[in-house]
Amino acid sequence: MNKIDAVFIDRDGTIGGDDTVHYPGTFELYPFSLKTIRRLTNDGVNVFSFTNQPGISRGEATIQEFTEELQRFGFTDVYICPHGPDDKCPCRKPEPGMLLQAADDYGLNLNKTVVIGDRWSDMAAADEVHAIKIMVETGAGIATLEEKPSKLEKMKIDYIAKNLEDAVEWLSHT
Repeated sequence: MNKIDAVFIDRDGTIGGDDTVHYPGTFELYPFSLKTIRRLTNDGVNVFSFTNQPGISRGEATIQEFTEELQRFGFTDVYICPHGPDDKCPCRKPEPGMLLQAADDYGLNLNKTVVIGDRWSDMAAADEVHAIKIMVETGAGIATLEEKPSKLEKMKIDYIAKNLEDAVEWLSHT
């Protein structure tokens, strides 16, 4: 993993929860997520959360609530898009805005980063910046693989992992 500048990990369905949004206070991590995030940071890898949370713009939660929760999980930094799909925001996945902002903030070479997520929009954002793409089968992962194969075929997923732990184990051997 020495050649990796950073790992970006989606929230809902990737580190916990399911294929729906669970707001801070009700969100539950998968049993292996903290240990897996810690494994990356102990290896000297910057680990970023990047997540679409349109409920923020609807007043259902705040950026601060999400940020505080995600920081407790051990992320180096947190990138959140609070906008809905109709807002056409450049930071909302599938757009790469959050990845570009992190690259600017931390001096990252996005060609040497990894994106781990459970939706085609995570993979599309990664594809835009030529990051390594790992799709997990947790959350919306299996449904995405079954329902969006044409979208995924165009972007060549590097690895389909059982879960976050499997994704990081695969990375440790690349």
